[in-house]
Amino acid sequence: MRLKLFTAAAASSAILIGMTGLALSTPASAAPAPQANGTAAAAVPDELVVGYVAGASADQRERARGHASAHFAERIVAAAADRTEVELVRLPQGKNLNQAIAQLRSDPAVAYAEPNYVLTHQATATDPIFTSTNTSQDLWGMYGDASTPANAYGSQAAEAWTAGHTGSKSVYVGIIDEGIQYTHPELSGQVWTNPYETAADGVDNDGNGYVDDVNGWDFANSNNTIYDGGSRGSLDNHGTHVSGTIGAKANNGQGVAGMNWDVTLISGKFLGRQGGSLADAVKSVDYFTDLKTRHGLNIVATNNSWGGGAFSQTLLDAITRANAANILFVAAAGNSGTNNDTTASYPSNYDVANVIAVAAIDRNGALASFSQYGATTVDLGAPGVGVWSTTAFNTYSSYNGTSMATPHVTGAAALYASTHPGATAAQIKSAILSSVVPTASLSGKTLTGGRLNVSGF
Repeated sequence: MRLKLFTAAAASSAILIGMTGLALSTPASAAPAPQANGTAAAAVPDELVVGYVAGASADQRERARGHASAHFAERIVAAAADRTEVELVRLPQGKNLNQAIAQLRSDPAVAYAEPNYVLTHQATATDPIFTSTNTSQDLWGMYGDASTPANAYGSQAAEAWTAGHTGSKSVYVGIIDEGIQYTHPELSGQVWTNPYETAADGVDNDGNGYVDDVNGWDFANSNNTIYDGGSRGSLDNHGTHVSGTIGAKANNGQGVAGMNWDVTLISGKFLGRQGGSLADAVKSVDYFTDLKTRHGLNIVATNNSWGGGAFSQTLLDAITRANAANILFVAAAGNSGTNNDTTASYPSNYDVANVIAVAAIDRNGALASFSQYGATTVDLGAPGVGVWSTTAFNTYSSYNGTSMATPHVTGAAALYASTHPGATAAQIKSAILSSVVPTASLSGKTLTGGRLNVSGF
């Protein structure tokens, strides 16, 4: 449970419709546990994630795997002074996960073992959409009280723009999601080009373990192609949608505008057509932490419009490492309409200082019927119903979900960082939560009891 640091009432968590969370008390060693809707948390068959105690040798790790007849698949986290070795292991086909976990944990070299959970997103499916007065196709989430058009329940981004606050290319945001159509007219030039990597030379120039990661990395497919929409139907719609809310270009005579007209987006793609794995999510989080700690990139936040699975020690540790690197972890609260205080939803429920959990509201200020909430575990509300943004194949789509509310808050973090250079993650989070507008539908439902308001950013 988080400490209540703000007197204003608003807490938020963002995730797509259909995403569910599990009880906070679920132990890391448990097999797939029941979710809020009563179904079992999905996991990759015949795989486990195993964390070892500090100093465990290769022989000790091999001995531990032998208890469960498991075989090494890949290293997820390398051992270092601030972290233990974490491996993905494969089991004999059909082996009982509970039994394998118990066998692994019986070895003194094992700190924890957990399923490789499947994580998912789910959503329904002078810029024309911004200036539209048609409420079925407008950009109400960007509006302010006095903007034209106006909507008091929008993020008030238009008020910040009027003051000349439109973002900065020197601010970096990680998109942990599907990939991004970086050639989309609204996103071209907004996506990072890695200055430490020589494109297409087949060499890992920056030494981070990823060859030619020019715009980021596709952890789902283990390659540097962050956009597969052109060859795989609608894949990467979701990652492109959240990217547009954070940083679509403005005043280009088409489509939408993002919270930031200038920003630098980096793709940490781990979601594919069937969702993504816990192991790949952890690698995505650590990818951004490494970029910031080794190269000093001004990565202020990652956007995490996804969820599923149970409590994971591996993911908690990765988020904690991001916190130490001063990177906010903005997460969707979930779309099952349940109370996260009593039935936890991950990753938004992780009790780490850098986590901001986001709920969804509609254009009338009501808590969305699908949105999860929590007086102590969800921080604030943001626009998440009828949200228009960029999608694959140079298109635009309207989606609903806490997945759509989350990038409004991530965009707010980037906007604040652009006007307050050097602000820490704690200072940015405090600015976001202390500036909310009290909202009746969020009173007693979120930590702050309010909705996103960037008018002063």
